[in-house]
Amino acid sequence: MTAPQLTVARVDQSDPLALPLLAELAVEYSTRYGGTADQLFEELAAYPAEEFATPHGGLIVILQDGESVAGGAFRRYDAQTAELKRIWTSARHRRRGLARRVLVELEAAIADRGYTRIYLTTGWRQPEAVGLYLAAGYTPLFDPTTEPTEGVPRAFEKTTGVIE
Repeated sequence: MTAPQLTVARVDQSDPLALPLLAELAVEYSTRYGGTADQLFEELAAYPAEEFATPHGGLIVILQDGESVAGGAFRRYDAQTAELKRIWTSARHRRRGLARRVLVELEAAIADRGYTRIYLTTGWRQPEAVGLYLAAGYTPLFDPTTEPTEGVPRAFEKTTGVIE
């Protein structure tokens, strides 16, 4: 059996290809943290799109046969640091390494922009994300042997290999 063909699209937040990313993240966040999916979708969609656009940011979607199956974004955190946001894999396409592929694509784009460091936070109710970032070589800025504290995001960092 042949592996599905995956393509990477660099898109704007308002692009229809980004809609599944925002919609499913809203459902995921509402399930884990409360609030309605509609409320959270409005918050995600209202976020300033220019923060995820060139020259300081980017948003990608991975497509399989034209369907958005994974994606993520980054924005400028400070002059040397990009911040990862909105890392997502469709619930129907999990356990295939797509989130790792998203990280690889975003990390390459971040390095291309000259950032030397990557920063991110993930929610205290997202152990799968913690596992992903640890496996991908991110350094936790918290003690990963302790239970998460309610309401406190879990932060990570990684260097890009770009020399200042």
